[in-house]
Amino acid sequence: MRDRSSPLTAADIGSLAWEKMEGLLPAAVQDWATGQLLMLAYMSPDSLAATFERGVAVFHSRSRASLWEKGATSGNRLVVREVLPDCDGDALLVKVNPEGPACHLGTTSCFGAGGSEGVGFLAELSRIVARRADADPEESYTARLLADGPAKVAQKVGEEGVELALAAVGRDRDGCIEEACDLLYHLAVLMKARGFDWSDVSAVLRRRHEG
Repeated sequence: MRDRSSPLTAADIGSLAWEKMEGLLPAAVQDWATGQLLMLAYMSPDSLAATFERGVAVFHSRSRASLWEKGATSGNRLVVREVLPDCDGDALLVKVNPEGPACHLGTTSCFGAGGSEGVGFLAELSRIVARRADADPEESYTARLLADGPAKVAQKVGEEGVELALAAVGRDRDGCIEEACDLLYHLAVLMKARGFDWSDVSAVLRRRHEG
């Protein structure tokens, strides 16, 4: 029996409860990094098989009664990281790295124009840092920091950590939040400089918790 907590593979397609909805299952699409819900679509056995084969999200278009590769025309593909079934095997969670807006209206998500919220914005922050890495250092503080190398970025992280510690004992809540923001921004730059991100950090934290 397949472990329900593990991602699906092509070999698992036949084990899903396709008969409950006449051969289609709802598929919630989630940004792998931020956790933001991007869109809702439907998958058939053929579209799920195509998803595994191509490595990008392929859905079943109910209006056209045919397969539909998201972004095939616009270029805004959804690179699939994993597909998970729900507890009853009659709904899917598709975790992706989006290559552009998920909504046909040009917004990040079909559920609103805003970006990711809460801790999910930390992943969005890292994406912003990555985009600015190639900017002109004369115009971008982020690019300038990265151009100076990891040692300079590490120095800034240390300074911001001290400032947060001082704020914790000498400033109010808002002051602590401001200093925490400065620290997290510089930490995101350090992650970019050293080639890791929040998912790497959270994976280690999870292993420590589960261990």
